[in-house]
Amino acid sequence: MSALAAAVLPLVAAVLALAPAVVAGPTRGPSPPPAPPAAVVDLDASLRSAGDRKPEAVRLARVLLAHTWPAQVLKVRVDGAGAHEVAGLVLSGVKFHEPLSPRGFLAEVTALAQATLRSSAVEEVDVWTTVPLAVGKGAVVAGDFARPTTRIVFSATLPRAAAAPGVARYLERGDAVFWDPAWKASLARDPARQGRDRPGAN
Repeated sequence: MSALAAAVLPLVAAVLALAPAVVAGPTRGPSPPPAPPAAVVDLDASLRSAGDRKPEAVRLARVLLAHTWPAQVLKVRVDGAGAHEVAGLVLSGVKFHEPLSPRGFLAEVTALAQATLRSSAVEEVDVWTTVPLAVGKGAVVAGDFARPTTRIVFSATLPRAAAAPGVARYLERGDAVFWDPAWKASLARDPARQGRDRPGAN
């Protein structure tokens, strides 16, 4: 064997050893969903904002909807009286963009509350998570005799002053936090089944 071959063979062997890893790619998990385009954020902010302080709600929605959250933000409200304002966020409890455990869900609520308090002057953030309810054909879903079409499976109230020491700590303490037990348990089940919940299923 020539000196050149003796020098090249170890390099070839090293490249071949790395080939499976190169083909398979990195072992990291899936990348987070990309941020939505600015035009989509503006449209969604307008459509998903509500409350008697609609301009403030739209501004807040632009901040929150610029990020793709695992649990979709369905509605952003700002209501007020005089100098006092309260924000309300409604999240979807089904069809997550990525699997969520109870801890992961609470982390999203924490991040949303922090972003709301940081980017607005509201005195309180109320968060509700809803799931759809099955309604029979022909059921009345509007007006005084309307049947409910959603139910609340999580709620939290975060006054700015109470949450000042730390939103995450406040939520973990459980003050003014409600979990529907069956829904919370569903978050801990097989993540592959998340997002395929049927309306009204527990």
